[in-house]
Amino acid sequence: MSIQDRAGVGGAAARHAIGPDAANAVAHTLKALADPLRLRMLSAIATDPDGETSAGELATLTDVAQPTVSHHLKVLRDVGLLASERRGTFVLYRIEPGYRGAITTLLDTFAPSAVGIRRPPHLTGLTDVDHELSSLAESLAARVPGATSEESLHVVRESYAALARRGGIPTHLVALTEHFARQRLDDLVKARERGDGTTAVRHPGAAHPPQVLFVCVANAGRSQLAAALMAHHAGDRVVVRSAGSAPAPDVHDTVRELLAEIDASGADDLVFPKPLTDDAVRAADVVITMGCGDACPVLPGKRYEDWVVGDPALASPAGVVAIRDELDRRVRALLAEIVPGAPVRIPDPSPARP
Repeated sequence: MSIQDRAGVGGAAARHAIGPDAANAVAHTLKALADPLRLRMLSAIATDPDGETSAGELATLTDVAQPTVSHHLKVLRDVGLLASERRGTFVLYRIEPGYRGAITTLLDTFAPSAVGIRRPPHLTGLTDVDHELSSLAESLAARVPGATSEESLHVVRESYAALARRGGIPTHLVALTEHFARQRLDDLVKARERGDGTTAVRHPGAAHPPQVLFVCVANAGRSQLAAALMAHHAGDRVVVRSAGSAPAPDVHDTVRELLAEIDASGADDLVFPKPLTDDAVRAADVVITMGCGDACPVLPGKRYEDWVVGDPALASPAGVVAIRDELDRRVRALLAEIVPGAPVRIPDPSPARP
């Protein structure tokens, strides 16, 4: 549309913009959120296993006096974000049900994007690497029993495009595509063999080990740590996958350091955020979600669990370690259930590699 045309469309902006009353209401709520301590309090409440926290517990987040903490909680409660309930001598605070989805989006999607400066998405034209992708597809079709040449080429091209859309530097993008496409083809064949999609947790000695899928929003923190811990403790007794409903360009730096400690062999150099696919869900026996909301499809015959765990992207160094330890506890418990009697590997007490 030309400048002259735009000038002649009177009131178009007013018709498309948010209404003044709604804008005032949203701005009022955002103003209440525009305080670092309030945001930390909100994240602590949202990720608490019981979904509620006392003012005394929240006071440990900072060195301010408890009356100051109570003031901030009152601000959040006055705009409707929090509800409170007195139980004996304690007042417990929780997220108002109507705001849970919005708070999840704020903490799991908007906040990590605001913390790190992201490069614009970079999508290399497929025609530039068409020969490499075609050769890769032929190779994978020969290496994955049950995969056809046609679906291998489709999966390879789709995987390449999906990884490129994450943004970041497209270094070794074809190599990452090979790793991701191989997983996807394995999952596609496995899901097709099951037919009706129903599964059962397998036990030691069964033909195939159980498969566990860890899902979070960015696949850059929680799900990567959980997958690495499960692979470390279970070895080849469990097939491990991780994915994100909106994958980030790369794994968080603090998380990558912990991944290097978990896997001293150096295999963590193949760790990268991957998009969630339906085939990954269909092939899984157990699906663990961590803050990804309703993005993960719910299929019959699967075991689903939602783990309320903090986001390493927003945590302090000590907080990231605490998140790792919480995930380690949960992973060990899950492994004991899906592979009864399976011993877990004791963490190596030696210092992390540089």
